[in-house]
Amino acid sequence: MKERIDILDLTLEELAFELGKLNIAQYRAEQIYAWLHRGVLDFYDMTNIPKDMRALLDKSFKTSSVKILDILQSEDKSTAKYLFLLDDGNIIEGVVMRYTYGNTICVSTQVGCKMGCSFCASTKAGFVRDLSAGEMIAQVLAAERHIDADKGKRGIKNIVLMGSGEPLDNYENTLKFLNIIHHSLGLNISYRNITLSTCGLVTRIYDLADEGLPITLSISLHAPNDELRKEIMPIAHRYGIDEIIQSSKYYFKKTGRRVTFEYALIDNVNDRKDHAMELGQKLKDFPCHVNLIPINEIRDSHYVRSSEKNIDRFIKILQGYDIQVTRRRELGQNIQGACGQLRRDYLGRYISHSKGE
Repeated sequence: MKERIDILDLTLEELAFELGKLNIAQYRAEQIYAWLHRGVLDFYDMTNIPKDMRALLDKSFKTSSVKILDILQSEDKSTAKYLFLLDDGNIIEGVVMRYTYGNTICVSTQVGCKMGCSFCASTKAGFVRDLSAGEMIAQVLAAERHIDADKGKRGIKNIVLMGSGEPLDNYENTLKFLNIIHHSLGLNISYRNITLSTCGLVTRIYDLADEGLPITLSISLHAPNDELRKEIMPIAHRYGIDEIIQSSKYYFKKTGRRVTFEYALIDNVNDRKDHAMELGQKLKDFPCHVNLIPINEIRDSHYVRSSEKNIDRFIKILQGYDIQVTRRRELGQNIQGACGQLRRDYLGRYISHSKGE
């Protein structure tokens, strides 16, 4: 039997093409597409589609199944962390953060991660596989359904690709997701409301810049020089900070979008006065933004978050170089806020239970 196509993985044009093979009129593609991205994933619930056509759709297509396995809510209800179960039994995470200007969802792009950053829980269990565009879309739709069930009045307004995985390592699927999520008949998320976070895959930053999509690019830097960065992030052995800054300037030139540099502050590792001054010297003539993040401490890591004194000093030094700098609002501290923590702990409990421990 022919395997059914994942319909959430299709652009509108691809859906129209596949429907044409079934002798279904092209205008039906727009109707079906609109149903899907309103969260109606059962073809039999698409009331303006003839019943015999619904049966044919059900026979020919499937939808990416992302089931909510667990939800952890922060005490102030500002953050919800989701554990999602995929069709093949793999587990990923997503986070919804509630802001006055609309809900933001943090989406995963891979199961696990190859990048090996020493402070990140996502990479500890290794890389499993890429997520399809449809599986990324399904995370957003699952969170939308939960918000509605929770009587939330606002849906998802903003998307950040900062969950498990490196988006630019899953480039084609990530790009497809961006195009689908932006479509006017879909969730119609403005490109300007989308942020993509990368550890700095320089060649792909150039590729993304050439796409001309006005999304915000966020680069995990976490060190002011290559020597220190190599100790924290293995990708630094492949791309140097000067290369990253040059590609960022190219991105700014092509898109007009200011690049954000993420910098996780780790006590007595990268938070000293000379670190701040070195970073300031590198970025002072570039209209960028630095987002400082007191590190989220994770199990099996010796890293400790910086003191408030060192955080404040770091901010003041960067401001002295006329660099726009902010301190990330710390959400979900009581719900294992670091990327990959919830999944890792869940898998740890499952493995212990299966061994009878």
